[in-house]
Amino acid sequence: MSETAPGTVPGTAPPSGEAPPVLAEVVRSGFVESRHRGALVVLAPDGSLARALGDVRAPVFPRSSNKPMQAAGVLRAGLDLAGERLALAAASHAGEPFHRELVARMLAERGLTEEALGCPAERPGFGEGEGPASRLAMNCSGKHAAMLSVCAERGWPLDSYLDPGHPLQRLIEETVTEATGEPVARTGVDGCGAPLPAYSLTGLARAFRSLVLAEPGTPRRRVADAMRAHPEYVGGTGRPDTLLMRAVPGTLSKLGAEGVQAVALPDGRALAFKIEDGAARARLAVLAAALRGLGVDPAAVSAALPPEVVLGAGLPVGEVRAAF
Repeated sequence: MSETAPGTVPGTAPPSGEAPPVLAEVVRSGFVESRHRGALVVLAPDGSLARALGDVRAPVFPRSSNKPMQAAGVLRAGLDLAGERLALAAASHAGEPFHRELVARMLAERGLTEEALGCPAERPGFGEGEGPASRLAMNCSGKHAAMLSVCAERGWPLDSYLDPGHPLQRLIEETVTEATGEPVARTGVDGCGAPLPAYSLTGLARAFRSLVLAEPGTPRRRVADAMRAHPEYVGGTGRPDTLLMRAVPGTLSKLGAEGVQAVALPDGRALAFKIEDGAARARLAVLAAALRGLGVDPAAVSAALPPEVVLGAGLPVGEVRAAF
């Protein structure tokens, strides 16, 4: 059984005051146990609005889905990054050894150590959280290493590189504004300590579309190409972004905390969504359904984004499924 906010149809937002539409349901033993509401936008190849569920014009914090634009800003500031290093600059990595080792090398090349990173220490996110907490293992450490690197190269202050008024952060905000096609509605602080701009889901989808369609060699296109060429550095072993970019060639995918996701296909089709309650368990079902709606190969989608299983006594008794 699906539940959708009255009046919500493709290309529209729900009437003011109405609850956002249900995007995912948790089904246990054939019974809908829980529902996750949110908003989702889909853009056609020409950038026009193909589908909107919920209010896709209201500002949201894109969380780590903003990282590709931050990486593009670092390139605009003058840092010559490419390949795995550029993918890592846009990553929410799992803290696997190869992630931590590359971050450490990027810092060492500038005469910096782990202590220079402004992000907090965390345990690695792969496996069962193997290893001690460190700043290198924090999923945003690649982004921070890139930010520090360009500051060191430009002679900009290192100790205040996360200040919204810092020259690098001002340039990153300018990059975000250009990519999204709208002004930043508000600036907060992300979990890693970096400035966090708020803008609409439509702006987020528009930004991802601009990444894959930008002219080769431009900062945005360089970021998109590096992420797609080295998806293991964007996520990690078994991570959805990594698996999806491997399964569907040319796809650019980046999740964000609190139920945010953005994807762009090589022809310019793009989507972005946010689960209102921030539930991560709804993400894969919503993403898989949205991709199938875009005509992406169902077998590839299923292989990369298997549904979340609901267990009873350790056995499958249901699943988390899309409700649109």
